[in-house]
Amino acid sequence: MTKHSVIMTAQDIDRALTRMALQIMEANHGVENLALVGIHTGGVFLAERLQQIIRSHEQKDLDLGSLDITLYRDDWSQISQLPIVKTTDIPFTVQGRTLVLVDDVLYTGRTIRAALDAIMDLGRPHSIQLAVLINRKCGRELPIQANFAGMDLMESQNEHVHVMLKESNDCDEVLIETK
Repeated sequence: MTKHSVIMTAQDIDRALTRMALQIMEANHGVENLALVGIHTGGVFLAERLQQIIRSHEQKDLDLGSLDITLYRDDWSQISQLPIVKTTDIPFTVQGRTLVLVDDVLYTGRTIRAALDAIMDLGRPHSIQLAVLINRKCGRELPIQANFAGMDLMESQNEHVHVMLKESNDCDEVLIETK
């Protein structure tokens, strides 16, 4: 039997993103030389929202890009013989920039490792920071950690986190599914 519990409502997500945007601006002493890069798919939507929040506070548009890491994954051949490759669109140079990678969930760290490889193929940023809506504290397989997190979550291995965003699911909420 499967059980779903809501751990973040739309209002919780909005609050978390606002807090994360403020922390990003504070940690970087503003937004000079800063760019956001969302990891497909949920990270792209969250990066767009962070960009809007930062714009409302700083009256500046941050550069925004999207990153597909499908072919950089170390398990892509196990997932499917015909992986679905999305678009990487980074319309600015990454050389010397401070990049904030944005994703919906940090779990094992493998997606972020793949994203780092993909970014490095585009140039050498000054630094890369990580912003995630959900930072799962259990199950990390690589030494990767979030700089900015909407929620830290300690859950067991038999639980799965579902981030539902209005851009793709017509609602904003985060669920935990217990099997």
